[in-house]
Amino acid sequence: MRVSSLLPVVLAAAPAVVSARGTLGFSLGDKLPNGDCKTTKDYELDFDNLKDLSTLVRTYSGSECNTPQNILPAAKSKGFKVVLGIWVGPQEKNDMSTNDPSFQKDFAALKKTVPGHEDVIEAITVGSETLYRGDLTGPQLHKYISTVAKEFPKVTVGTADSWNKFADGTADDLFTTSPVVTYVLANAFAYWQGTAADKAYQTYFDDMAGAMSHIQKIAGSNADKIRVITGETGWPTDGGSDYENALAGTKNAETFWKTGVCGMLDWGVDLFYFEAYDESWKPSSIGDNGKPMNENHWGLFTADRKLKFDTTCPK
Repeated sequence: MRVSSLLPVVLAAAPAVVSARGTLGFSLGDKLPNGDCKTTKDYELDFDNLKDLSTLVRTYSGSECNTPQNILPAAKSKGFKVVLGIWVGPQEKNDMSTNDPSFQKDFAALKKTVPGHEDVIEAITVGSETLYRGDLTGPQLHKYISTVAKEFPKVTVGTADSWNKFADGTADDLFTTSPVVTYVLANAFAYWQGTAADKAYQTYFDDMAGAMSHIQKIAGSNADKIRVITGETGWPTDGGSDYENALAGTKNAETFWKTGVCGMLDWGVDLFYFEAYDESWKPSSIGDNGKPMNENHWGLFTADRKLKFDTTCPK
């Protein structure tokens, strides 16, 4: 495990337990503000705008908008690394096949695009919060990951899920069954736990520590091989929706960035910020509290690539 001596202690006042600073990446959508699919040129413009902050992004689908086909050449030309995603849909709990249509479609797309681009692929994630939604069991997800890893032996293959599914034992099969999954994106949103912005860093740190310490405990001798990374964390800016004590707003997003994001990087943990750019094409959705949610304003940058707040980390 990249951070191998972590315990769920009061981390706000604790010094960094590793010497290396964490790596910052960004979640990156595959559509333009009007809902059209991004082209290679659009990704190049995205990368030019992000390069002073990061050269690492993650995506979510292998087939929607021909994402791998368009983003990988842009990454190669701009010196970026990309985490590709494969979506897996719900499956009956007694079904141990890998026949999910979403998976098969994305898997087929990656078989065509990954060869020859391995140098710009940071990893491939199989499934996005499938355990959190209850779409798959741990053994089912492990089989999907193993299938993809066998197809792409030159690429690291893992998964992304909510931090609590790694902390509560739901994902244990990934770390106790061979081959052990070594690339773990744990999504951790203090916002969705209704935590006020000035206290959100503590919730975020405790959540990540809970996931890490449980994986370390059950992985045994394999723990040092496992990278646990924040797969998503962020805060909605002006125009976003509130959730209990978590209030949307650009100043609150900046507060979370400077305490939570900067603090996690200082702790030596890699993370992906959700997200790089506002996605104004997204329709309104329903939040965890059952109320309408506006999810168009989670970007660090506006849809037209303008930075919303100062990203300098405190020294």
